Amino acid sequence: MTPAKGFFGSFQRPQPIKPTASEESVWDYPRPPAVDPRSERVIVRLGGQVIADTTDAVRVLETSHPPVYYLPMDSFTDGVLVAVEGTSFCEFKGPAHYFDVIAGGVTAPRAGWTYPDPTSGFEALGTRVALYPGLMDSCEVNGEQVTTQDGDFYGGWITKQIVGPFKGGPGTTGW
Repeated sequence: MTPAKGFFGSFQRPQPIKPTASEESVWDYPRPPAVDPRSERVIVRLGGQVIADTTDAVRVLETSHPPVYYLPMDSFTDGVLVAVEGTSFCEFKGPAHYFDVIAGGVTAPRAGWTYPDPTSGFEALGTRVALYPGLMDSCEVNGEQVTTQDGDFYGGWITKQIVGPFKGGPGTTGW
C-alpha cells in the first residue's frame, strides 16, 4: 500500500501493538477524547521537592496519544503554579491557559496548563492542571515512574500498561 500524501508529507496509520489483558492500547482510545477519573496515587517532583500528590486525578484519553493526567489545583504545593501570558486552543476542550512550574530553585516554563472554562463534556478539567512530565524531575503513578511522550506538543504519560505506537515523535504529525 502506498502511504497517503498530504500537507505533512507521507503518512500511514501505524500498526497498533496488540495489548495484553493487563494493557491498554492508545489505538482503542476514542476521538473525540474522553475524561477518565482515576484513583491511583500520582506524585510529581520538581527541584527535589514533591509539588503535587493526589489520588483524585483524571486522564484524558485520545486515539493514538498516551493519557494526559490532570491533577486538582489544590493538590499542588502553594506557589508552584505561576500563571503566565498566552493561550492555545484545543478543538475539543477549548482555550488552555499556562503556568510556569517553580520549585526548589527550578523553573519549568509553561510546563503546566489548564482549561478554566472547558467545553461541554470536559467540565472536570476546569479545576485541574496537566503537566509535561518531561519537564518535571519525576511523575509517578502508583509508584511507577512515567515515561514521557516524544515531541514537545503533547503531554502524555506512558506507564508499563500503555502500548502504542504513540503520536508525537518525528514523522507522526499526519496520523
